[in-house]
Amino acid sequence: MASFDIVSEIDMMEVENAINQAQKEIAQRFDFRGGKSSIELDKPGKKIKIVADDDMKLRSIHQVISAKMAKRNLDLRALKYGKEEAATGNTIRQVIDIKAAMEKEEAKEVTKAIKDSKLKVTVEVQGDQVRVTSKSIDELQATIAMLKGKELTFPLQFINMRS
Repeated sequence: MASFDIVSEIDMMEVENAINQAQKEIAQRFDFRGGKSSIELDKPGKKIKIVADDDMKLRSIHQVISAKMAKRNLDLRALKYGKEEAATGNTIRQVIDIKAAMEKEEAKEVTKAIKDSKLKVTVEVQGDQVRVTSKSIDELQATIAMLKGKELTFPLQFINMRS
């Protein structure tokens, strides 16, 4: 029996590198000079904390983070933007959660999509991952292709391919 696992993870080392690059760019940019804008990564809590002088600078920081993460092949769907809050000194604060594991609802959505496709595979949810097994490697590859073509609101990775 051939199998593979479907997970929704993000490489935190790459996230840290992308945030470090974003911090350097913001420190060097002319439009951020003299302001209180900052980006901070809370690695254990898997959060990015942003402080910006105004709404326009907050949008600029979002664009910088998105560009740096995209350059490092990180899926931007792993970022969940929190509510913008007023902070001290007329600044705006926002927390971005970094999605690090597949939730139960997302696993159910993946399982339902695979079962609806009528492929000859068996699907099993195992904690924060989904295991797909089949006698045919072609069926597994068809499952991967089908899921890649699907419009999902969260990133998927396919790991542990065994034949």
